[in-house]
Amino acid sequence: MKTPLLVFNENGIYCEAADVYLDPWRPVDKAIITHGHADHSRWGHKQYITHTTNVPIIKHRLGEINVSGKEYRETFTINNVTFSFYPAGHIIGSSQIRVEHKGEVWVFTGDYKIEDDGISVPYEPVKCHTFITECTFGLPAFKWTPQDEVFSDINSWWASNKAEGKTSVLFGYSLGKAQRLLKHLDASIGKIYTHGAIENMTKVIRPMVDFPETTLITRETKKEGLKGNIVLAPPSAHGSTWIRKMVPYETASASGWMTFRGARRRRAIDKGFVLSDHCDWQGLLTAITETGAEKIISTHGYTDIFSRYLRELGYDARTEKTQFEGELAELETKKEIEDSV
Repeated sequence: MKTPLLVFNENGIYCEAADVYLDPWRPVDKAIITHGHADHSRWGHKQYITHTTNVPIIKHRLGEINVSGKEYRETFTINNVTFSFYPAGHIIGSSQIRVEHKGEVWVFTGDYKIEDDGISVPYEPVKCHTFITECTFGLPAFKWTPQDEVFSDINSWWASNKAEGKTSVLFGYSLGKAQRLLKHLDASIGKIYTHGAIENMTKVIRPMVDFPETTLITRETKKEGLKGNIVLAPPSAHGSTWIRKMVPYETASASGWMTFRGARRRRAIDKGFVLSDHCDWQGLLTAITETGAEKIISTHGYTDIFSRYLRELGYDARTEKTQFEGELAELETKKEIEDSV
């Protein structure tokens, strides 16, 4: 039996013909990396290959690593296997990985979304025979509102809180979500303050994106100066002693999980904005159709339900277990929080 071009093993997604891994979750000799989130770019590999924009991001997170950058659509060959990166639209610097060998083409998406967020290079469909797709939000219940409407709601919420003399505390992951929020906040309403984890990551990305001005919260920041303004913070800051300085405040979270009211209640959040850096149900189906692929492999998310639906549509669809966790994995590590305060 012919060995598949990509296989899933205990280390990650492996291309035997090239002896290279894609987003491996255990240390390997050579790793091709889709983007900077912790579940996809892990420490310990001897060599990293990623998109040029992602190089400073993963170096910020992982330290001094052996990493080289490639541009979108730039081909590079390892043992007669041709690889190239294509925009994934997930976060800045995110990529899909196209793998071609002996006329066979596979595409590994990593994480992706098809809505243009105004920061990332927009998602680009890539024709292939086999498509490896996440399905973090692979249920029909997930249907995203256009982001312009979401940001209008966020800015209105901030303005309303300001009128009541309250600080607005908005939670979003320090890489990706926080910068997307920052880009679309209406700075005419007031000042934008940031938690250290977000400020540090945004500094890395500022040379690539035109962001509004931010002010880092430090021990010297006065409570009175925060009133009426907005604070961008990682989800892990909620319930910490750090947030006490914001009183009186209103909290909000920007996440695809805010689709469900129960998720907001469990996290003790005052307001939920449905905003995700992953595809919704229709986005996944649209992306799959545009690839022209006949074989679909679903990873991390509602894999069983999503694959069963694809089989009903006539696809050769199956699931594979990975250590990718989608939006759940973007939570900052304890060390990142400690380093930022």
